[in-house]
Amino acid sequence: MTGTNHETGMRVTPMTDVPAWDEAVWGQGRGSIFAASGWGTYKTRRGAAVARLGVVDEAGDLLGLAQAQVRRRGPARQVYIQGGPLLTDKGERHGEAVLRALLAHLALGPLDLAVVDFARTESPGAVLGLLATGFKPVTTAGRHTLEVDLTGGLDAIQAGMEPRWRKALRKAERNPGLKARFLDDPGERLAAFDAFAAMYAALKTRKGFSNDFDPAAYRDLAANDPRHVMLEIRDGDEPCLVRIAHRSRDRFTDFFTASTERAKANAAAYLAVWSFLRRGVEEGCRVFDFGGIDPANNRGVYDFKRGLTRNVASSGPLWLLGRNRLVTAAAGAWLAR
Repeated sequence: MTGTNHETGMRVTPMTDVPAWDEAVWGQGRGSIFAASGWGTYKTRRGAAVARLGVVDEAGDLLGLAQAQVRRRGPARQVYIQGGPLLTDKGERHGEAVLRALLAHLALGPLDLAVVDFARTESPGAVLGLLATGFKPVTTAGRHTLEVDLTGGLDAIQAGMEPRWRKALRKAERNPGLKARFLDDPGERLAAFDAFAAMYAALKTRKGFSNDFDPAAYRDLAANDPRHVMLEIRDGDEPCLVRIAHRSRDRFTDFFTASTERAKANAAAYLAVWSFLRRGVEEGCRVFDFGGIDPANNRGVYDFKRGLTRNVASSGPLWLLGRNRLVTAAAGAWLAR
Protein backbone atom coordinates (compact mmCIF):
# COMPACT_ATOMS: atom_id res chain seq x y z
CA MET A 1 0.00 0.00 0.00
CA THR A 2 1.53 3.31 -1.10
CA GLY A 3 -1.58 5.38 -1.74
CA THR A 4 -2.71 8.36 0.29
CA ASN A 5 -4.44 7.49 3.53
CA HIS A 6 -7.80 9.24 3.36
CA GLU A 7 -8.10 9.58 7.15
CA THR A 8 -4.78 11.39 7.58
CA GLY A 9 -4.01 12.80 4.14
CA MET A 10 -0.60 11.17 4.36
CA ARG A 11 1.15 8.62 2.22
CA VAL A 12 3.32 5.73 3.45
CA THR A 13 5.87 4.53 0.97
CA PRO A 14 8.65 1.91 1.12
CA MET A 15 12.10 3.53 0.99
CA THR A 16 14.27 1.06 -0.90
CA ASP A 17 17.22 3.38 -1.57
CA VAL A 18 19.48 2.40 1.34
CA PRO A 19 21.87 5.41 1.23
CA ALA A 20 18.87 7.75 1.06
CA TRP A 21 17.29 5.95 4.02
CA ASP A 22 20.42 6.31 6.14
CA GLU A 23 20.77 9.95 5.16
CA ALA A 24 17.21 10.54 6.33
CA VAL A 25 17.74 8.64 9.61
CA TRP A 26 20.97 10.42 10.51
CA GLY A 27 19.45 13.73 9.52
CA GLN A 28 17.18 13.44 12.56
CA GLY A 29 18.51 14.46 15.95
CA ARG A 30 17.25 11.21 17.47
CA GLY A 31 18.52 8.96 14.69
CA SER A 32 20.36 5.88 15.97
CA ILE A 33 21.84 2.63 14.71
CA PHE A 34 18.59 0.81 15.54
CA ALA A 35 16.80 2.73 12.78
CA ALA A 36 19.73 2.65 10.36
CA SER A 37 19.93 0.20 7.47
CA GLY A 38 22.74 -1.89 8.98
CA TRP A 39 20.62 -2.94 11.93
CA GLY A 40 17.82 -3.83 9.54
CA THR A 41 20.24 -5.95 7.52
CA TYR A 42 21.31 -7.73 10.70
CA LYS A 43 17.68 -8.43 11.61
CA THR A 44 17.06 -9.73 8.08
CA ARG A 45 19.92 -12.17 8.55
CA ARG A 46 18.24 -13.23 11.79
CA GLY A 47 15.02 -14.11 10.00
CA ALA A 48 12.92 -10.93 9.99
CA ALA A 49 11.38 -9.32 6.92
CA VAL A 50 12.41 -5.67 7.13
CA ALA A 51 10.43 -2.80 5.62
CA ARG A 52 11.77 0.76 5.66
CA LEU A 53 8.80 3.10 5.57
CA GLY A 54 8.58 6.83 5.06
CA VAL A 55 5.51 8.93 5.81
CA VAL A 56 5.00 12.03 3.67
CA ASP A 57 2.28 14.65 3.61
CA GLU A 58 0.32 15.97 0.64
CA ALA A 59 3.13 18.43 -0.10
CA GLY A 60 5.62 15.57 -0.31
CA ASP A 61 7.45 16.57 2.87
CA LEU A 62 8.87 13.74 4.99
CA LEU A 63 7.16 13.52 8.38
CA GLY A 64 8.24 10.18 9.80
CA LEU A 65 10.43 7.10 9.40
CA ALA A 66 9.90 3.58 10.69
CA GLN A 67 12.02 0.48 10.11
CA ALA A 68 9.62 -2.40 10.71
CA GLN A 69 10.88 -5.90 11.48
CA VAL A 70 8.14 -8.38 10.63
CA ARG A 71 8.09 -11.99 11.82
CA ARG A 72 5.34 -14.53 11.21
CA ARG A 73 4.41 -17.09 13.82
CA GLY A 74 1.70 -19.28 12.36
CA PRO A 75 -1.34 -17.10 11.65
CA ALA A 76 0.10 -14.13 13.58
CA ARG A 77 2.58 -11.41 12.71
CA GLN A 78 4.78 -9.44 15.06
CA VAL A 79 5.72 -6.01 13.74
CA TYR A 80 8.65 -4.64 15.72
CA ILE A 81 9.72 -1.02 15.21
CA GLN A 82 13.04 -0.33 16.89
CA GLY A 83 14.73 3.05 17.22
CA GLY A 84 11.58 4.84 16.14
CA PRO A 85 9.23 5.84 14.71
CA LEU A 86 11.39 8.89 14.07
CA LEU A 87 9.56 12.15 13.45
CA THR A 88 11.03 15.04 11.50
CA ASP A 89 10.69 18.58 12.81
CA LYS A 90 7.52 19.01 10.76
CA GLY A 91 6.29 15.55 11.67
CA GLU A 92 6.64 16.29 15.38
CA ARG A 93 3.50 18.44 15.09
CA HIS A 94 1.59 15.56 13.50
CA GLY A 95 2.61 12.54 15.58
CA GLU A 96 -0.87 11.05 15.85
CA ALA A 97 -1.52 11.34 12.13
CA VAL A 98 1.87 9.76 11.32
CA LEU A 99 1.11 6.82 13.61
CA ARG A 100 -2.38 6.37 12.16
CA ALA A 101 -0.96 6.35 8.64
CA LEU A 102 1.66 3.75 9.61
CA LEU A 103 -0.94 1.55 11.26
CA ALA A 104 -3.22 1.76 8.25
CA HIS A 105 -0.32 0.70 6.06
CA LEU A 106 0.64 -2.19 8.34
CA ALA A 107 -2.98 -3.39 8.42
CA LEU A 108 -2.72 -5.48 11.57
CA GLY A 109 -4.69 -8.71 11.48
CA PRO A 110 -6.78 -10.12 14.34
CA LEU A 111 -3.81 -11.94 15.92
CA ASP A 112 -1.07 -9.50 14.95
CA LEU A 113 0.93 -7.47 17.44
CA ALA A 114 2.81 -4.23 16.90
CA VAL A 115 5.71 -3.48 19.25
CA VAL A 116 7.54 -0.15 19.41
CA ASP A 117 10.92 0.10 21.14
CA PHE A 118 12.27 3.63 20.89
CA ALA A 119 15.65 2.64 22.37
CA ARG A 120 16.08 6.19 23.74
CA THR A 121 14.86 7.92 20.55
CA GLU A 122 11.39 8.87 21.76
CA SER A 123 10.07 12.38 21.17
CA PRO A 124 6.99 14.05 22.66
CA GLY A 125 5.14 13.91 19.36
CA ALA A 126 5.87 10.22 18.85
CA VAL A 127 4.82 9.27 22.39
CA LEU A 128 1.62 11.27 22.09
CA GLY A 129 0.96 9.53 18.79
CA LEU A 130 1.32 6.12 20.41
CA LEU A 131 -0.99 7.06 23.27
CA ALA A 132 -3.59 8.47 20.92
CA THR A 133 -3.62 5.35 18.76
CA GLY A 134 -4.05 2.96 21.68
CA PHE A 135 -0.55 1.61 22.31
CA LYS A 136 0.02 0.35 25.85
CA PRO A 137 3.38 0.73 27.67
CA VAL A 138 5.07 -2.25 29.28
CA THR A 139 8.23 -1.82 31.33
CA THR A 140 10.51 -3.88 33.56
CA ALA A 141 13.30 -3.21 36.02
CA GLY A 142 15.78 -4.25 33.34
CA ARG A 143 14.81 -1.33 31.10
CA HIS A 144 16.99 1.12 32.99
CA THR A 145 20.47 2.44 32.43
CA LEU A 146 23.06 4.72 33.99
CA GLU A 147 24.09 7.93 32.28
CA VAL A 148 27.17 10.10 32.56
CA ASP A 149 26.75 13.82 31.86
CA LEU A 150 29.55 14.75 29.45
CA THR A 151 28.78 18.44 29.25
CA GLY A 152 30.87 19.34 32.32
CA GLY A 153 34.02 17.77 30.93
CA LEU A 154 36.41 15.12 32.20
CA ASP A 155 37.38 16.92 35.41
CA ALA A 156 33.77 16.95 36.57
CA ILE A 157 33.42 13.25 35.76
CA GLN A 158 36.57 12.42 37.73
CA ALA A 159 35.34 14.44 40.68
CA GLY A 160 32.19 12.32 40.82
CA MET A 161 33.96 8.95 40.67
CA GLU A 162 34.00 6.64 43.64
CA PRO A 163 37.55 6.34 45.06
CA ARG A 164 37.76 2.67 44.04
CA TRP A 165 37.01 3.60 40.43
CA ARG A 166 39.66 6.33 40.42
CA LYS A 167 42.21 3.99 41.98
CA ALA A 168 41.57 1.26 39.39
CA LEU A 169 41.79 3.76 36.53
CA ARG A 170 45.13 5.06 37.79
CA LYS A 171 46.42 1.51 38.07
CA ALA A 172 45.51 0.86 34.43
CA GLU A 173 46.99 4.16 33.23
CA ARG A 174 50.31 3.47 35.03
CA ASN A 175 50.66 0.02 33.46
CA PRO A 176 53.18 0.48 30.59
CA GLY A 177 52.11 -2.78 28.96
CA LEU A 178 48.45 -1.79 28.71
CA LYS A 179 47.56 0.03 25.49
CA ALA A 180 44.12 1.26 24.41
CA ARG A 181 43.54 2.02 20.75
CA PHE A 182 40.53 3.06 18.73
CA LEU A 183 40.38 1.16 15.46
CA ASP A 184 39.50 2.82 12.16
CA ASP A 185 41.07 0.53 9.59
CA PRO A 186 38.45 -1.96 8.29
CA GLY A 187 40.87 -4.89 8.39
CA GLU A 188 41.89 -4.15 11.96
CA ARG A 189 38.27 -3.74 12.95
CA LEU A 190 37.37 -7.12 11.48
CA ALA A 191 40.26 -8.76 13.32
CA ALA A 192 39.24 -7.06 16.58
CA PHE A 193 35.64 -8.12 16.10
CA ASP A 194 36.76 -11.72 15.61
CA ALA A 195 38.72 -11.47 18.86
CA PHE A 196 35.64 -9.97 20.51
CA ALA A 197 33.46 -12.85 19.25
CA ALA A 198 35.83 -15.45 20.68
CA MET A 199 36.04 -13.63 24.02
CA TYR A 200 32.26 -13.17 24.06
CA ALA A 201 31.61 -16.87 23.50
CA ALA A 202 34.03 -17.77 26.29
CA LEU A 203 32.45 -15.16 28.55
CA LYS A 204 28.97 -16.59 27.99
CA THR A 205 30.24 -20.04 28.92
CA ARG A 206 32.14 -18.74 31.93
CA LYS A 207 29.26 -16.62 33.25
CA GLY A 208 26.49 -19.00 32.21
CA PHE A 209 24.30 -16.48 30.39
CA SER A 210 22.70 -16.54 26.98
CA ASN A 211 21.15 -14.08 24.55
CA ASP A 212 20.18 -13.97 20.90
CA PHE A 213 23.01 -11.73 19.71
CA ASP A 214 24.73 -13.36 16.72
CA PRO A 215 28.27 -11.97 16.29
CA ALA A 216 28.81 -13.78 12.98
CA ALA A 217 25.76 -12.08 11.46
CA TYR A 218 26.85 -8.67 12.76
CA ARG A 219 30.58 -8.89 12.04
CA ASP A 220 30.87 -7.01 8.74
CA LEU A 221 28.15 -4.51 9.69
CA ALA A 222 29.92 -3.40 12.85
CA ALA A 223 33.37 -3.39 11.28
CA ASN A 224 32.34 -1.23 8.33
CA ASP A 225 30.09 1.27 10.10
CA PRO A 226 32.00 4.28 11.46
CA ARG A 227 29.17 4.99 13.91
CA HIS A 228 30.27 1.87 15.74
CA VAL A 229 33.22 2.95 17.86
CA MET A 230 35.58 0.02 18.36
CA LEU A 231 38.25 0.01 21.06
CA GLU A 232 40.88 -2.66 21.58
CA ILE A 233 43.02 -2.97 24.69
CA ARG A 234 46.18 -5.04 24.56
CA ASP A 235 48.27 -6.26 27.46
CA GLY A 236 51.63 -6.58 25.81
CA ASP A 237 51.04 -8.23 22.45
CA GLU A 238 47.77 -9.92 23.38
CA PRO A 239 44.29 -8.38 23.12
CA CYS A 240 42.58 -8.65 26.49
CA LEU A 241 39.45 -6.54 25.91
CA VAL A 242 37.38 -5.29 23.00
CA ARG A 243 34.62 -2.77 23.70
CA ILE A 244 32.12 -1.50 21.13
CA ALA A 245 29.95 1.58 21.42
CA HIS A 246 27.66 3.39 19.02
CA ARG A 247 27.10 7.08 18.72
CA SER A 248 24.39 9.41 17.55
CA ARG A 249 24.26 13.17 17.46
CA ASP A 250 24.12 13.64 21.24
CA ARG A 251 24.63 10.18 22.77
CA PHE A 252 27.62 7.90 23.08
CA THR A 253 26.24 4.49 24.04
CA ASP A 254 28.08 1.48 25.42
CA PHE A 255 27.01 -1.55 23.38
CA PHE A 256 29.06 -4.74 23.73
CA THR A 257 32.20 -5.71 25.58
CA ALA A 258 34.18 -8.91 25.99
CA SER A 259 37.43 -9.63 27.73
CA THR A 260 39.79 -12.34 28.86
CA GLU A 261 40.43 -13.32 32.45
CA ARG A 262 43.58 -11.17 32.28
CA ALA A 263 41.43 -8.04 32.09
CA LYS A 264 40.23 -8.60 35.66
CA ALA A 265 43.73 -8.18 37.01
CA ASN A 266 44.90 -5.25 34.88
CA ALA A 267 41.74 -3.06 35.18
CA ALA A 268 41.38 -2.86 31.39
CA ALA A 269 37.63 -2.19 31.66
CA TYR A 270 38.27 1.04 33.57
CA LEU A 271 40.69 2.26 30.92
CA ALA A 272 38.24 1.31 28.16
CA VAL A 273 35.30 3.23 29.62
CA TRP A 274 37.50 6.23 30.40
CA SER A 275 38.69 6.20 26.77
CA PHE A 276 35.04 6.23 25.66
CA LEU A 277 34.26 9.15 27.96
CA ARG A 278 37.22 11.13 26.65
CA ARG A 279 36.20 10.51 23.06
CA GLY A 280 32.57 11.38 23.78
CA VAL A 281 33.61 14.72 25.27
CA GLU A 282 35.94 15.42 22.34
CA GLU A 283 33.18 14.70 19.83
CA GLY A 284 30.66 16.94 21.57
CA CYS A 285 28.28 14.28 22.86
CA ARG A 286 26.12 15.29 25.79
CA VAL A 287 25.57 11.88 27.38
CA PHE A 288 27.44 8.62 27.81
CA ASP A 289 24.88 5.84 28.18
CA PHE A 290 26.14 2.72 29.92
CA GLY A 291 23.78 0.62 27.80
CA GLY A 292 21.72 -0.89 30.61
CA ILE A 293 21.95 -2.22 34.16
CA ASP A 294 20.63 -5.31 35.91
CA PRO A 295 21.40 -4.96 39.62
CA ALA A 296 19.36 -7.99 40.66
CA ASN A 297 20.89 -10.47 38.22
CA ASN A 298 24.28 -9.03 37.29
CA ARG A 299 25.57 -7.31 40.39
CA GLY A 300 29.21 -7.23 39.37
CA VAL A 301 28.66 -5.25 36.19
CA TYR A 302 26.20 -2.98 38.00
CA ASP A 303 28.71 -2.22 40.77
CA PHE A 304 31.35 -1.43 38.15
CA LYS A 305 29.07 1.04 36.40
CA ARG A 306 27.67 2.75 39.48
CA GLY A 307 31.21 3.50 40.64
CA LEU A 308 31.27 6.08 37.89
CA THR A 309 27.72 7.44 38.06
CA ARG A 310 24.47 6.92 39.93
CA ASN A 311 22.40 8.89 37.45
CA VAL A 312 19.78 6.25 36.69
CA ALA A 313 17.49 6.75 33.70
CA SER A 314 14.63 4.76 32.24
CA SER A 315 15.33 3.19 28.87
CA GLY A 316 11.63 3.60 28.16
CA PRO A 317 8.87 1.04 27.93
CA LEU A 318 7.96 -1.26 25.10
CA TRP A 319 4.73 -0.09 23.49
CA LEU A 320 2.22 -2.75 22.39
CA LEU A 321 -0.82 -2.65 20.15
CA GLY A 322 -3.01 -5.49 18.93
CA ARG A 323 -6.57 -5.88 17.70
CA ASN A 324 -7.17 -8.82 20.04
CA ARG A 325 -7.19 -7.80 23.71
CA LEU A 326 -6.25 -11.27 24.92
CA VAL A 327 -3.24 -11.44 22.59
CA THR A 328 -2.09 -8.00 23.68
CA ALA A 329 -2.58 -8.76 27.38
CA ALA A 330 -0.72 -12.06 27.10
CA ALA A 331 2.17 -10.41 25.27
CA GLY A 332 2.30 -7.63 27.86
CA ALA A 333 2.34 -10.11 30.74
CA TRP A 334 5.12 -12.12 29.11
CA LEU A 335 7.25 -9.04 28.37
CA ALA A 336 6.75 -7.64 31.89
CA ARG A 337 8.23 -10.73 33.58
